[in-house]
Amino acid sequence: MRRLHALALLALAASAAGTAHAAQGGVEVCDLPPRFGIEATAAAIIRIACDEHRLWTRPFIEADGRVAWLGVTEGERIALADDYTPAWQRVAKYWRESGTLSAMGSTAGAASCLYPGTTREAVSDCRAFIIDNPWSAAFVSWVMMRAPLPEFFRSPRHMDYIARAWRNPELSPYLYMDPFTGRPVPGDLLCFLRADDQGRGTAGLRAGLSGNGPLPAYSHCDIVVAANVGGDRTLYLVGGNVLNTVMMRKLPLDASGRLLPGPLQAAAEDALRGESRVAGRPVTGTAAAPPAAGAVTMGGTSTTSAPVSDEVVPPACRPGNPSACSFNRRDWVALLKLKPQAQLRGGYPPPAPFRPIPAGTGTRPAPAPAQGVAIPPAGAPAAAPAVRPPATPASSPPRQAMPSPAAAPAAQEPPPPPAGG
Repeated sequence: MRRLHALALLALAASAAGTAHAAQGGVEVCDLPPRFGIEATAAAIIRIACDEHRLWTRPFIEADGRVAWLGVTEGERIALADDYTPAWQRVAKYWRESGTLSAMGSTAGAASCLYPGTTREAVSDCRAFIIDNPWSAAFVSWVMMRAPLPEFFRSPRHMDYIARAWRNPELSPYLYMDPFTGRPVPGDLLCFLRADDQGRGTAGLRAGLSGNGPLPAYSHCDIVVAANVGGDRTLYLVGGNVLNTVMMRKLPLDASGRLLPGPLQAAAEDALRGESRVAGRPVTGTAAAPPAAGAVTMGGTSTTSAPVSDEVVPPACRPGNPSACSFNRRDWVALLKLKPQAQLRGGYPPPAPFRPIPAGTGTRPAPAPAQGVAIPPAGAPAAAPAVRPPATPASSPPRQAMPSPAAAPAAQEPPPPPAGG
């Protein structure tokens, strides 16, 4: 009897330990059902972002900023977790189906991503375009299109929909908030400034949005998929083009469910001390300089070059100073809060199915129209006219010129190279 009693106590202890482990992150947050109170559109955004994260083999950054797992990346031929889709073709899908590809029409390789895989030349051009151009905003736009969230300003630049939430909240499904005073919940977007613009902080972004300073060109937004699961004080985000993949990022929260401003603002403090880094080279001074002479802007963003990945190595990171090597040391500047369901409008028509084609087959998919979006000026409703490239013989398709949306003013067409993020 004593032995049975001891075994029962051990079983109870193991059960309690398992429950504690689950509360501390032992359960995958993307595998949990939507929490009570999450409305339909927010639940759809979470599901789509989580599905993509699973497809990219669940890479993630821990709450202390360490990369715990990195699987397949953007330019590879290796199939994703479905054992079918090459990684680079999935990124081409984000560009094409989100409607953001037409805004990149003058960028080398963009036209080849309309029909990726039709010829070896098209494969090479499209893969080069994917590697050379940040696609994080295309990923977010694709998720919002699938949700659907028709009021969302689909753009290859995060700053376009950040600016709309600030300047025209009645036209946006998101409301602009300070990232350290608002409580992020699933369905929200959390954004930081990067490259030349890191170090401006929340005050610098607000100055640019209100016209009292230069508007930042380089930014990045992640999608909030879970917060404080089981009381773990952790925020879970999913973003595209984070270390060239679809990455989950964990961030610490305080007891009230808000971001901890101290460690998360370290990058901004470093930049103000002149320790910013651009394209792998240290630079001095603050990052609040206006666009370079001759730079052309589109949607309020500069087209000067910037690091292609939305994650760069902190300048102080080295073997002798590992504490500076956190990928969560970011200049977090904006929390975009998803409006209540009752304030959101209806949805998009379902997107066309994606059919990847093996490279070198010399064939073209069935002529489904490629969806392009004319990027309107700030404050104007987004339009999504369907465009179709001219028909050509399937046996020898020439390189296609990117269709130029008729609704977009000529001044809004961005010359290469584009500003990323």
